[in-house]
Parts: sequence; C-alpha cells; structure tokens
Amino acid sequence: MLQINPLALPEVVEIVPMKFGDDRGFFSETFSRQRFDEAGIAADWVQDNQSFSAAVGTLRGLHYQEPPFAQAKLVRVLKGSILDVAVDIREGSPTFGRWVSLEVSAAAFNQILVPAGFAHGFVTLEPDTEVFYKVSAPYSAAHDRSILWSDPAIGIDWRLAGREPTLSAKDAAAKPLAETTLVFTFDQEKRA
Repeated sequence: MLQINPLALPEVVEIVPMKFGDDRGFFSETFSRQRFDEAGIAADWVQDNQSFSAAVGTLRGLHYQEPPFAQAKLVRVLKGSILDVAVDIREGSPTFGRWVSLEVSAAAFNQILVPAGFAHGFVTLEPDTEVFYKVSAPYSAAHDRSILWSDPAIGIDWRLAGREPTLSAKDAAAKPLAETTLVFTFDQEKRA
C-alpha cells in the first residue's frame, strides 16, 4: 500500500511506502510494480542510481534527458535529507516554467516521482547524504541536458540562506531556461 500526496504541480507526487516494524526494525516495499500500477503510476524503470554528497549545500541539477532517452525519476534518500525540485519544461503546459519542491529524507521515508518533461535537481540539507533513484531510461550523454539552477526567471528557493552551493562544472555552466532548446510539449488530449 502506498500513500500518494499530490504536490503543487499535479504530475509530481510524493509517495510514502508503508513500513512494517517490530523490535528488530522494519520492512518496506519501496517499489512494487503491482502497487504502482494499482495507484495509476506507470513507469518502466530500467536503471537504479545512487549518489553520495559529503557537504551540506551540494546542488545537483537541473537535469533532464531529451527523447528518446527522456527519464521519469523516483527519488528517495537512504541517509540524510535533500530539497528535491522539479521544473515543468513542457511547452504549452499551463504550469510551464513553474517549480515545486519537496523535502525528501531518510527520516520521513518518503519519495518523489518526477515525470519525463520536468527538469530535476536537489540540494543536500545534511552532511553525508545518500540519494537513491530509479529512472525510466538509461543514461545517454548525447541526450543529457541542464538548465541553470539559479535561473531568475524560474526563481527556485533552494533554501541556501545566502550560501553558495557546491556545483559540478557542468551545472555551473548551464544556460537559463529561455536559452534552452526545448523538446517536450504538453499534450492536452492526454489530460482530458
């Protein structure tokens, strides 16, 4: 059984799997194709990724892959916590350019589902944070893209309190959304 909590952008949701505990600890199905299908969440997960970030304020994003390697992501935290962010980059979408965030943590035992057509990123809120996520398409360097994390037109509040984040060279050099060639479109017929 899954608890599914919609966020401000309707396609992005928080998922909280059930935990079954006793004096030894707990057990949980963090992913079950059957349970996800029953909840109306269909994705063909093909790869698992894990990242480790030593410092608070390590920012990874905003990333996406172009079709045919566009990725949906199911993100959870094994240790520590992150502020996870999704930005709608589907041209014609009523929420184009808007963002939503969710604190995802080992303590909360929650996950976030970020569909294809959204740029994704996160910043660590605790030291030694480990993030684990499923993706619906394999990594393809030729289709990998980034949008500038600090794009003022998007205006994400990364909760950095004036600190500079720790970034990769790729993320520091990313272009703003307005300078990005977009390949995702909003399909109104699918929403009807």
